[in-house]
Amino acid sequence: MTDDAPTSRANIVLHLDNGAEMQFSGRPFAGGSWFDEETGELTRQKLYATESGEHIYSIVTGKGQQRSRRAYRVSLHGEACTINDGRTEMTLDLDMLMLAVRALSGLEKDDAPTLDMVEETLRAANC
Repeated sequence: MTDDAPTSRANIVLHLDNGAEMQFSGRPFAGGSWFDEETGELTRQKLYATESGEHIYSIVTGKGQQRSRRAYRVSLHGEACTINDGRTEMTLDLDMLMLAVRALSGLEKDDAPTLDMVEETLRAANC
């Protein structure tokens, strides 16, 4: 495998609009982009898996010369999840996080993925 391979680990620095820099060693795990024809905005999302077992979710939105750059560091530890945007950090109980995800996405309890499924996906990202 070469250093350019998608699974290669690298030192990454994300410059965010909140004035913070998010630095980590990791690899790209997933990503996607789309263009909204109504607003003229292009959005690019990337998910990184870090060497320390965390995940970084990066969102860059642009329209013309305007850009919005945000990122969130997510780490699971025990029955809690810590989310950090480079400036602010919060820790939530996993049950509360799953409740918020279901509420924000309009899903009923039986429709949403179980915590075991989410944890399995996150573990797979770290392989």
